[in-house]
Amino acid sequence: MQNSDLLIDEYVKDYMAKVFYFCLRKTGSESEAEDLSSDIGLSVIGELRRGVIPENFAAYVWQIARNRYSRWAAKKHRKNELFSAEDVSEHETADDFSVEDAVVQTEDISLLRRELAFIAGDYRKILVAFYIEDRSVKDIALSLSLPEGTVKTRLFRARAILKEGLSMARTFGKMSYHPENLRFHMNGLDGANGEPWCYLTKALDKNILLAAYRSPSTAEELAMEIGVALPYMEEELNTLTKATLLVKHGDRYETNFYIFSAAVQEKIGAEGRRIAPEWTKALIGAYEIQKNWRDTACPGWCSDAQSAEEMRWAGLMTLHDTVGRRVLGEEWDENAEPLKNQGPYGHTLRPNGGEWDVLGFETCDSLPAGTSCCGCVDTPEAQKMPDIDFMHYMFGAIGGHMSQHVSYREGQNLLLVAEGKQAETDKGITDGLIKRGFLREENGTLSLAFAVIQKDKLKEMPEDVAEALEEKMKRATDIVRGFFRFARECIRAELPDFIENKQDALACAVATVLWMRGFVVDEAMAQGWLTVPDDGNRVKMLGATLTV
Repeated sequence: MQNSDLLIDEYVKDYMAKVFYFCLRKTGSESEAEDLSSDIGLSVIGELRRGVIPENFAAYVWQIARNRYSRWAAKKHRKNELFSAEDVSEHETADDFSVEDAVVQTEDISLLRRELAFIAGDYRKILVAFYIEDRSVKDIALSLSLPEGTVKTRLFRARAILKEGLSMARTFGKMSYHPENLRFHMNGLDGANGEPWCYLTKALDKNILLAAYRSPSTAEELAMEIGVALPYMEEELNTLTKATLLVKHGDRYETNFYIFSAAVQEKIGAEGRRIAPEWTKALIGAYEIQKNWRDTACPGWCSDAQSAEEMRWAGLMTLHDTVGRRVLGEEWDENAEPLKNQGPYGHTLRPNGGEWDVLGFETCDSLPAGTSCCGCVDTPEAQKMPDIDFMHYMFGAIGGHMSQHVSYREGQNLLLVAEGKQAETDKGITDGLIKRGFLREENGTLSLAFAVIQKDKLKEMPEDVAEALEEKMKRATDIVRGFFRFARECIRAELPDFIENKQDALACAVATVLWMRGFVVDEAMAQGWLTVPDDGNRVKMLGATLTV
């Protein structure tokens, strides 16, 4: 075999794939890389077949690759030769820097693409129109409804930005390759389009909110931190700002709610676990006094759909929340600024009929699993409908989830069944409630699978029983008051200055700490006072009550 044939085999075996990836990196296009690498291969093989035997084959191959690439780049971009068009001649100087010439000489067109991805929208539109789409200043001015002078000025300014950017060694932030996670707690009523949850599930939005919380940032800085090109970042920032999750001050974006740091969660979690035994003991004592008196003095006050053990879950949480409301009422600073933009449920009014406040939590395992509490009001329209006294605690410690949520229409049908008006129910809805475990059907008769409390059968407690109950509640209140003050100082110490309504944010954050029912749930389960039924359908009903 001749030497040229050996070298051709060596090229095919050792260099063909490397040349293709060289071309792919330079062109950014698979089809163009295929064309260019084929051109390079034909040049190498053609020269070898004509009898050229290079002393250093590797150097020879890469010299041909560079030469063919330079010709390709010059030909492809000649019509858009940057910064030499007559349209901006009045801005030219003798020592003008030609960005594309420099890029071609260094054989790295990707630098130019990189910089276009990190130039703000007003400048980027003009750059792309002029240098990529080959449009005149006059045409650009007409399409953007701008004076020609403004287009020329922005084009000149964009040159400077590009020149500066090309000389930079840009470094993406840690979030670009290691995105972080946030979990959220929301109080209030969703907006008509599912706000805020429709914005809080994507990793991109979570990391934007976290980055802008840790350091108020420009769109360009956020793009670099997260590793997303500016056109996409600008669109996402605009969406989050309209949703009121971000606010913009000048050119900087700031997260518009408090995010619990992992460090503060650890402090609060340690304190919560420390006081949980006494806290839980006081609440259990209050529950037993209340339950024993009702069972004795108020026959028929509650349906028998749930066992005494199952009833404990909702009863304990109801007393827990009563104590929380007491502490909030006592500790509220009457001299503080009144909360702004509040709706009827006590939360911030939001777009699309929403009324909610949200909190973020950095990744941390120091706090117990959450216990959510929901009624059946789920839309702005349902707010205006007759009240349905339905309550459902969903326990994260045993797999409770918001997917168990009951809608207002479902609540109406539960109430009709409880009132003995089955004939007025919607069969499609009741069939769904049977399937989900909220209703039972026996011989065509429907009944609720969870506790129904008959309000008119509850009597006033005698003084001695009320005093014994109050003693337990006061003990729980004293414990929680100390916890409240501890948590408030932890949160106040790290609340960022840029959050506009600090009073709102602090109140929302500390109130959420008081609804960390998981401390009590975990302790009561550890003591064996709360037990989990073996039947999965019964587990779903724990914490549900309807008062009629």
